[in-house]
Amino acid sequence: MANSMVISQMQQVEQFLKATVIELNDFLNNTTLPKLVDECDASEGYVNQLLMTVRRLVVFCDEGHQACQVLLTSEPFRKSAAEKVLYTIFHQCVEEFFSPKNDAWFEDSRFAYTGKDAVQFHETPPASLQKVIRSLENNFQTIREELQYFETDYRTKMLQSK
Repeated sequence: MANSMVISQMQQVEQFLKATVIELNDFLNNTTLPKLVDECDASEGYVNQLLMTVRRLVVFCDEGHQACQVLLTSEPFRKSAAEKVLYTIFHQCVEEFFSPKNDAWFEDSRFAYTGKDAVQFHETPPASLQKVIRSLENNFQTIREELQYFETDYRTKMLQSK
C-alpha cells in the first residue's frame, strides 16, 4: 500500500476517532447511572454494563486517536507503524463497537437485509445511550469498510513475513 494511501486512511481515521471521543465524552460527562436507570426499564446491572462498555470504547478510541496524531506528525512518515496502528484500531475500536467484549450489545449480521440498526441490545437501553450509539453507528460502519481491506492486507503481510 502506498504511503499516500496509508496517510490518507490515517487522517480519515484520526478525524473519525476525534469526533467519536468528543461525542462519547460529552455523553459520559453529562450522565449518571441513576439517571440512565430512570430512563428505561432495563435492570441497573445491565445499564451499568452498557456504561462500562462505553467507557472502554472511549479509552480505545482515545488511544487510537493519540497514536494517529503521533504518526501523522512524525517525520519521516513510518508506514509500517501506521499500518500496525490502523490494524489495532480496527480490532480495538471498530470491532469492539460492534461486538463488545462484555457482550453488552451485539451486531445483527442481517441488518443490511432487514433495514434495522446493526447494533441490537439485550434489554431496552436508556434512550440517551441508544441515541449516542445510533449516531455513531454509521460512522463506525464506514470506517470498518475502509479498514477491512487494510486489515486483510496487513494480516497477509504478517503471515508472509513469518
